[in-house]
Amino acid sequence: MNYHNPVLLKETVDGLNIKPDGIYVDVTFGGGGHSREILSRLGPEGKLFAFDQDKDALENAIDDPRFTLINENFRFLKRFLRFYGIKKVDGILGDFGVSSHQFDVAERGFSTRFESKLDMRMNQQSTLSAFEVVNNYDEKQLKAVLFNYGELRSAPKIAKTIVAARKEGEISTSERLKEVLKPFLPVGREHKVLAQVYQAIRIEVNQEIEALKEFLLQTHQLLNKGGRLSLISYHSLEDRLVKRFIRNGMFEGEPEKDFYGNISVPFRKVGKMITPSSEEIKKNNRARSAKLRIAEKI
Repeated sequence: MNYHNPVLLKETVDGLNIKPDGIYVDVTFGGGGHSREILSRLGPEGKLFAFDQDKDALENAIDDPRFTLINENFRFLKRFLRFYGIKKVDGILGDFGVSSHQFDVAERGFSTRFESKLDMRMNQQSTLSAFEVVNNYDEKQLKAVLFNYGELRSAPKIAKTIVAARKEGEISTSERLKEVLKPFLPVGREHKVLAQVYQAIRIEVNQEIEALKEFLLQTHQLLNKGGRLSLISYHSLEDRLVKRFIRNGMFEGEPEKDFYGNISVPFRKVGKMITPSSEEIKKNNRARSAKLRIAEKI
């Protein structure tokens, strides 16, 4: 697919253990690759709801009476399913991160490859953009974004340099941002450091960590007993949250034990973490960091 190559397509949909008459949700529709695979396994009574906050994804909507595409962030999962009269589902699929389309359209500002305005909004109606973060966040806020979401040790120095540079004029394009960051881009590692900076800004712009947490907390209430989660993460911040939530239903700390030392957890892990084959990575390099985790509601 030109819009987005679905990663771990068979493995992710296999993980849902689809029932032909079940109700399923693809919370990251994108180009619709995973959704099409789910529909191919559903019978006439089955239903599939998909979410995508990016209006560009609406052009990929599937003409099928069993399918409904909702142009919203998956953090509002429960609210919008309820609007359609859905209180319980049999499986939820999530392929987090940025779509190939978002990376490849220069003016969206997601990729370090192009000269573009600083944007990075997945929801193009949002008021918070990369421009706002880079030009209006104070030094303390910038440092926190770069350290927490980019895991950059040099976050304090980078934040200080950005604040100093913007006094000479706004930083409105990717090229200008690269100029400002030049002292922190060592030869041979320029792309890695720049990718970390872009990741940090993008996560802040789209509130990705908060949205992921809100989404995960809704899944246990929505899933029928035996229902499945099939979730793909691309960076350690996402994967840690998914892994911990599947393990004990929490993002921090450990669940309380009862009198007998037992803990009550909402999910059981299904199989081991799955990563793409070398053949898939050759065909789609963006799959290289993907990690698939599958869980079943107890």
